[in-house]
Amino acid sequence: MKLVIINYGAGNIKSIQFAFKRLGIDAVLSNNPEEILAADKIIFPGVGEASSAMIMLQNSGLDKLIPKLKQPVLGICLGMQLLCESTEEGNTKGLGIFRTKVKRFNNGVKVPQMGWNVIKDLKSDLFSGIKENEYMYLVHSYYAEHCDETIAKTDYGINYASALQHNNFYGVQFHPEKSSLAGAKILENFLKL
Repeated sequence: MKLVIINYGAGNIKSIQFAFKRLGIDAVLSNNPEEILAADKIIFPGVGEASSAMIMLQNSGLDKLIPKLKQPVLGICLGMQLLCESTEEGNTKGLGIFRTKVKRFNNGVKVPQMGWNVIKDLKSDLFSGIKENEYMYLVHSYYAEHCDETIAKTDYGINYASALQHNNFYGVQFHPEKSSLAGAKILENFLKL
């Protein structure tokens, strides 16, 4: 299986690469459109600030390529948020895959949310073998609002979408690569999709 982690300059991609290595998969880091198109599965990571990440995608032409991908794509953290219509962070227009908006936590909770929290109302093969209220590791100041594509929910002052799915696109707000055995199981499930 050819797994490509999109390397566009925004992301803690080494930890994702190591997580797949533990599953026996050598993931390729690439921003080469031909290599991305030829992949069986694609990880779209993201750590950092949305507007600068979007500029990096635009500068490499990946903003046009990613929405056209036909194979399974998993957006992680900021990667998931950039797949939404827009984010309040830097007032940034997203790639528009998920029909929802990303907003900043402003309900008196400590920002960023950093640490372990549970996911529930799981609705996808991505969560095969994952129990309700499983703990995942999160670090974020912005959240995706619920929509028809919500496949997992988390509470942090409010209830928000911690995972989304539209056709071949999946997104998780949490970091499966840092979420112990349950996170590894989600990555394994993604490889089987």
